[in-house]
Amino acid sequence: MTYPQAGMVSAGPAYYGLTAPRVSVRGARQGVHMPRFAWWTAAVAAAALLTGCGGSSGASDDDAKRGSDDAFSASAPATSSGLPSSLTSQKLDWGRCKGASAPSGDWQCATVKVPLDWSKPGGETIGVALIRSKATGDGRMGSLLFNFGGPGGSGVSILPSYANVVSKLHERYDLVSWDPRGVGASEGIRCRSDKAIQAAETVDTTPDNSAEETAYLRDAADFGKGCAKAAGKLLAHVSTTDTARDMDLIREVLGDRKMHYFGISYGTELGGVYAHLFPTHIGRSVLDAVVDPTADSVGHAKNQTLGFQRALDDYLKSTGQDPKQGSREIADLLKRIDAKPLPTSSGRKLTQSLALTGIVLPLYSKDSWPALTIALQSAQSGDGSELLRLADSYNERDASGRYGTTTHSQRVISCLDDKQRPTAQQMKKLLPEFEKISPVFGDFLGWDTAGWCHDWPVAGEFDHPEVSAPGAAPVLVVGNTGDPATPYEGAQKMADGLGKGVGVLLTWKGEGHGAYGSGSDCVDSAVNAYLLNGTVPAEGKVCS
Repeated sequence: MTYPQAGMVSAGPAYYGLTAPRVSVRGARQGVHMPRFAWWTAAVAAAALLTGCGGSSGASDDDAKRGSDDAFSASAPATSSGLPSSLTSQKLDWGRCKGASAPSGDWQCATVKVPLDWSKPGGETIGVALIRSKATGDGRMGSLLFNFGGPGGSGVSILPSYANVVSKLHERYDLVSWDPRGVGASEGIRCRSDKAIQAAETVDTTPDNSAEETAYLRDAADFGKGCAKAAGKLLAHVSTTDTARDMDLIREVLGDRKMHYFGISYGTELGGVYAHLFPTHIGRSVLDAVVDPTADSVGHAKNQTLGFQRALDDYLKSTGQDPKQGSREIADLLKRIDAKPLPTSSGRKLTQSLALTGIVLPLYSKDSWPALTIALQSAQSGDGSELLRLADSYNERDASGRYGTTTHSQRVISCLDDKQRPTAQQMKKLLPEFEKISPVFGDFLGWDTAGWCHDWPVAGEFDHPEVSAPGAAPVLVVGNTGDPATPYEGAQKMADGLGKGVGVLLTWKGEGHGAYGSGSDCVDSAVNAYLLNGTVPAEGKVCS
């Protein structure tokens, strides 16, 4: 299955997550030309860091039930059957992290070997980069593995900045994350040069005529060719299923009897797939900002269209505007920019696609709504500088014109997952449905489903992922009713999909992408109580 991406300049179809700080909005995706919005949580981390929330641990026992402590018994780690000892008996060479952006303090990095092709576990291997910080207090409980979403987000780079958000969990757990295969330091894939990325910003992602449509689809196909050239045989082995199997090997090599996991945004889909493949290996697992596991690529695009429109409505209400009128005004602004891009102080032009990306980013966090107000006011006055600044943050573009590669990884992973790839003709018939959901985001996310994996070099694996996990320990599923990138309904469907007695739904009536660390003591306490004490919240618990 797939996920949304970001960035009118780039992002990808159905992914989530980004970042939205107050003054500097730290971004998420980049480089291609499409508007898919991301499912990952650079945004969650940024928002949590802004609010400085840590939360207390411990829900009352009369509001909850006690989970099993079997995950922390003295037994040996569950083994992955059929794997050679050269994999399962690896000794990780933990040492200081390297590179200009290496974190300070007690962070350690290592590389674990995983099979390139999981159908041939004794064959060629690739390296997967890990990062960890050991538990800071007494009574260590094991490792807590984090995935921050995307797909394509680098856990190695994100986890250190997220550590203060999970400081209570850090007392008892080693914090561990990794760059999934095809990402960052784990055979990271770069499909396009910085120069080509910037050139693609001029491609119209909502084609108005046959010439624009041809250019849009040609650019999509060219991007796929670049990925195939850069990745080689790895391109067919970066699926969510591949990464879930990597996770279980990481668990075993770390010496953990069970998998203790915190997945955010796309990381929830990864967590659901892992639970399905290895239900008896599940320890204490939390899924926050949840992807709908029942949706195909068109369904994900519709979900995101709805989610971002809801967030925009809430933003407009907060400024005293009528949501329908405000949305029409923004849609009209985007049409004017489509006809005539706005000038900016940088000398670059703000295109329609970049403008929409700049609008999307602040919607990931309520703390960034004031930045959206300033950017929209400037754009209405004919200056695109502020929206371009926000779009560049989302697209990981620095002052020198260098772009990150999150979107590249995001696209190669999601396109390998997604079997459903609508044609342009099929999408044109669906556009009225998207436009009805949102006059602002509908066209972009509708067209994105046709362009994201157009003429992709390898076939997709499934329409949507299987997450049923009979026999697994309880999995805490946290849904935020105001989440723009992963609408709340996805959390409900994930809890149901995991199965009776497995998926436990916790609801937060809040705003922004994700719930934990976003300002709710109720949410933070419930999550901490489960991960630290095994206390499962009462089914249907709501935090307001």
